[in-house]
Amino acid sequence: MTPPPARRRRAGANGSVPAHTLLRRGTVRRAQAITTYGVGSLIAVEHESFIVSGLDEADRSWNAEEAPRIQERRLALLLDVDHFRLPPASDDGSKDGLRVRRFPLVHSCPECGELQRHQDFNPPPRKSVCGTCEVDLVPSRFVVACAAGHLDEFPYWQWVHRSTEPSSRSMGKCGGKLMMRTSGRTSSLRSIVISCTCGKVRDVSMEGSFRKKALKDLGLSCRGTRPWLGSTVPAEGCGRLLRTLQRGSSSVWQPVLKSALSIPPWSSVRADPLAGHWEALRRLGDPEHVRIYLMGAFQGRCPLSLEDVLALLDAEREEEAEAEAFPSFDHRYRALRNKEYERLREGNDESEHSREEEFVCESPLGDAGVLEPLGVAGPMLVKKLREVRALKAFTRLVDAESTTDPKEMPLSEKPLRWLPAMEVRGEGVFLRLDEDRLSTWEKQTAVIDRGELMRRAHQRVLDQRADDPTRAVSSPVTPRLVLLHTLAHVLINEWSLEAGYSAASLRERLYADDAMAGVLVYTATSDSAGSLGGLVGQGEPEHLRETILSALRRAGWCSADPLCREAESSGAAGTNLAACHACVMLPETSCEHNNILLDRALLIGTPDDPAVGFFGSVVTP
Repeated sequence: MTPPPARRRRAGANGSVPAHTLLRRGTVRRAQAITTYGVGSLIAVEHESFIVSGLDEADRSWNAEEAPRIQERRLALLLDVDHFRLPPASDDGSKDGLRVRRFPLVHSCPECGELQRHQDFNPPPRKSVCGTCEVDLVPSRFVVACAAGHLDEFPYWQWVHRSTEPSSRSMGKCGGKLMMRTSGRTSSLRSIVISCTCGKVRDVSMEGSFRKKALKDLGLSCRGTRPWLGSTVPAEGCGRLLRTLQRGSSSVWQPVLKSALSIPPWSSVRADPLAGHWEALRRLGDPEHVRIYLMGAFQGRCPLSLEDVLALLDAEREEEAEAEAFPSFDHRYRALRNKEYERLREGNDESEHSREEEFVCESPLGDAGVLEPLGVAGPMLVKKLREVRALKAFTRLVDAESTTDPKEMPLSEKPLRWLPAMEVRGEGVFLRLDEDRLSTWEKQTAVIDRGELMRRAHQRVLDQRADDPTRAVSSPVTPRLVLLHTLAHVLINEWSLEAGYSAASLRERLYADDAMAGVLVYTATSDSAGSLGGLVGQGEPEHLRETILSALRRAGWCSADPLCREAESSGAAGTNLAACHACVMLPETSCEHNNILLDRALLIGTPDDPAVGFFGSVVTP
């Protein structure tokens, strides 16, 4: 990563931009630039703290070779962009990297105890040390944020002086200097004491600063500052409630990620050169006019045949028709999953396509009938797949999945026609549950009761996380979802032992609603470990049957039993039942629901009622 330039760089003699000479500050992986250290997030580099800059200047600063374009038409249509871009690498061999800005600006000196803005310590150029004591400065541990996504410095001066002065730049207005010291008696906020040398106020500890209305009681509200966009960008009018946060808290930045699998007809690499022509092609209704346009645009060397282009146009018009029929973003996102489910069921045989096909899904060679006694149907071997994950926006304090009106903060001041994204290429195994057997199982009273218990617990969490509880989303929990989710977890645990992949390199993709009951387990790493063939080899029916039976037997025992299996609630706020880290939980990068909505009992039953488990009759002697 590199901090932003202090001023515009001058062009070279031939009008070109000279090579960057900016100071490099640490490294992040490209995947982290989407999931962990995206735009607007805080990142600690040694003893310094920075905020990742917005994308307004990324078109100029991101090197085209290190940050290439990514095409995924279905996801681009959903997010209303033209394309995506891979974030630039930031290792020592890269030409550039992500731009960052110093934040928070308020620092303290552990030697002299002064608490002031970084520049007021007169540090040497490109260093973060106290100009007097020559020791490393410590960035403020505390920041403030609002539910709309704004971020600001903690108002230390107002906290000490109990002032309603709205500007955080009033530090020193009283003629004194702020000081910070730690008593060391305890690790609580009471031990952190702020004082002022003006002598007009008493020492004040940080105790109470995290109360929900602590800053509101001082008459302070959000100023609408967006430090990731730079000091030249004016603050937005906001006025919302400010909350104090630890600088490293997960509530400071939460990504809004959307993903899609590349499926036919969009999964052919040959379609990528058409990316800049879709607007013009959509206006052409006559196939002959399309042919003439392609002849002119590609000088007779179009990478696709006319029939393929017409098929893509039909698919795009179908996507647009669905967007008009379902204006809600959530409905369109679910429709995207529905099409993936249909394609996974239908398959896409490798022998019918060229090597440029990104999605290859075939039926196994063995007899799938051996899985029928287990209630499993339609296994498919996904020999090639490509997933694109895009960073749409981010939130602070509020979980975007918990409210119908999420306060999503865009990644730039001005709207852009692209978003940062990463792509994963790998393999996977897809399987479905028998619909008739599943429908019968779902009607059992005990199954309904367990599902309802988890749904109520999850709804309470959504209500608590929503900025306005009356506008919280409805919990999607059903026994079908919990069953498929738990099944995916035990399969990942089993395959991590048999297929040569770590659990963290496998990922689940759930297809669960009234019309879907499927699970895709696939490799989720962005390097070469995603296409070794070890996972696909586990999908042959005979092998898959043994794997499922082994996973179910393993799920029948937990080192925390009987407490785990007989628990009436577990996990965050009771959103799990019979599930813990000793049995079915996974690394959170592998799970779509952050290790909640899990229950072994719906998988294998309880000692008193094995029938409550979908596979209860399979594992019961």
